[in-house]
Amino acid sequence: GAWTLNGLWHKLGLDEILKELLTNRNHETDIERLIFSMVANRALAPASKLAMEDWVRDDVVIPGLEKVASHQLYRAMDVLLEVRDALEEQVYYSVANLLNLEVDLIYFDTTSSYFEVEPHEAPDGEHLRRLGYSKDHRPDLLQVVIGLAVTREGIPIRCWVWPGNTADVNVVREVKKDLNGWKLGRVISVVDRGFSSEDNLRYLQRAGGHYIAGERMRSGKPETEEALARKGRYHTIRDNLKAKEIIVGDGEARKRFVLVYNPQEAEKERKHRETIIEGLTQELESLKQLPDKQHTKAVCDLRSHKFYGRYLRQLKDGRLKLNKQAIRDAERYDGKYLIRTSDDTLSVEDIALGYKQLIQVASSFRELKSTLTLRPMYHRLEDRIQSHILLNWLALLLIRVAEFETKQTWRNLRKTLEQIHLVRYSSKNGSFDQRTELTNEQRQILDTLGLKAPSRIFDIQSKA
Repeated sequence: GAWTLNGLWHKLGLDEILKELLTNRNHETDIERLIFSMVANRALAPASKLAMEDWVRDDVVIPGLEKVASHQLYRAMDVLLEVRDALEEQVYYSVANLLNLEVDLIYFDTTSSYFEVEPHEAPDGEHLRRLGYSKDHRPDLLQVVIGLAVTREGIPIRCWVWPGNTADVNVVREVKKDLNGWKLGRVISVVDRGFSSEDNLRYLQRAGGHYIAGERMRSGKPETEEALARKGRYHTIRDNLKAKEIIVGDGEARKRFVLVYNPQEAEKERKHRETIIEGLTQELESLKQLPDKQHTKAVCDLRSHKFYGRYLRQLKDGRLKLNKQAIRDAERYDGKYLIRTSDDTLSVEDIALGYKQLIQVASSFRELKSTLTLRPMYHRLEDRIQSHILLNWLALLLIRVAEFETKQTWRNLRKTLEQIHLVRYSSKNGSFDQRTELTNEQRQILDTLGLKAPSRIFDIQSKA
């Protein structure tokens, strides 16, 4: 695995980019190799910097690096952050040119990542680690907010880190400004509902840009209600995806919407709601059997219940009943989502599928948190936190490139590649290291990635 990642690192020119950025810096160790070792570790066997000392020495072959010390790795993290801006830009151009990426659609979303410390343990003046809306469902822990820009192929081209209390709607301007600096040309930004304030959408149209944005169907905005109420036939895009175009308003007030409908998802949501209503009906029946003191508490619990509460209404005498109007309103949204775009040249199919591909960012966040074990984080210094996330972004970049070229998941690739071993044979005359025989599957992966297989014989040491 480390051998393959090193080959991709070299193929994408990441080694040369870092060496050039570090040309005028004098270090006793090879910083580029240290940075790569940390990136490879995130992709293969995420561990602490102290544990990496054993990992590099005993478990992997990293060309040009036989051993590391944890303090060297921390120093390399600091240096990495110092060259971050130039690194991100040069990495983007290198990867885009090599893979011939399509950058007309740029997907953007955010997530949060928490820390295993109590809020009161944070030092005074803490800027980055804050309490906020947790997408990990841990509102009790300090966190940071992470943004990711991804191409339609799923390649992450840039990441951002903000304080943990940052709201989604407040980051669009910074993201747009940073990407504009790369002179990408005509770019359509694809963003989720959390970013679609009117100010943000106007901002995304600056410098010839356009957007595809999710709309909150329950926002109550007049144009949204009109779009949902408009009659018209759906056109089939895919087997389980239908869509129709809706134009609301005229002149400057004109807005283009696409309402997407997934029959399978609608049926799934309908059955889920039926299960909830069935359970709620049983709860309402059981209320009649409770004494007054328990009855009052049970009523409060039902009203505040995550699923049941939305389908209840309370009568003047305090009794609870099913809210049939709320049930009918919920049916209105089954299997649907509403999209808005500023680009009149895009087809309905491009808009619907373009927004659906926003799942690429969600998939990248899952990789960060599970495969790369981004969280929980234990770093305390803010610079180290940012550098840790930057290392994970580089690891995600490598594994996404591997997946893009082989059309296999990293989980499968890693399992297959990690079965290639280096064996040491020793005798009274000396020792030598020999690679295990490659399987057809292993050889095919390396060939597809355009990488040479490791040498059969690595090292010969004679006692003569």
